[in-house]
Parts: sequence; structure tokens; C-alpha cells
Amino acid sequence: MSTKNYQVEGLTCENGAASVEDEISIVPGAQGVDIDVENGRIAVTGEGFSDDDIIKAVELAGCKVIPN
Repeated sequence: MSTKNYQVEGLTCENGAASVEDEISIVPGAQGVDIDVENGRIAVTGEGFSDDDIIKAVELAGCKVIPN
């Protein structure tokens, strides 16, 4: 199992965090999500998910992943 970290723009409140978590939870292979609203970071744990899958899920929740 691995963890990937993402910087997210537009993550401003707990409701937004819940939406992001809901969308990521349905990505195949994603097994856990840790969200830091204050710093705009998410950590996704699991196996077999792609960055594109996570970026799409974050966008569906109304936020945007900031490229490194």
C-alpha cells in the first residue's frame, strides 16, 4: 500500500473536504483519504489508483489539484 500527497486549491471548509473525500472514496484502489483543510492538502492511501483518477475526483468535488 502506498500514500500519495496532493496540494488542492479551493479546499476551504469541512463541507468541501467531505465532498472531496466522498469522490475519492469511489476511486478504485483508493482505500483511505486524509484531508488537511487548513493547508489544502490531501493524502490518498491505497493501491492501483492513478493521479488522473484522483485529479478527476477532486475536480468533481469542485476543487483543483495544483501541479507540483
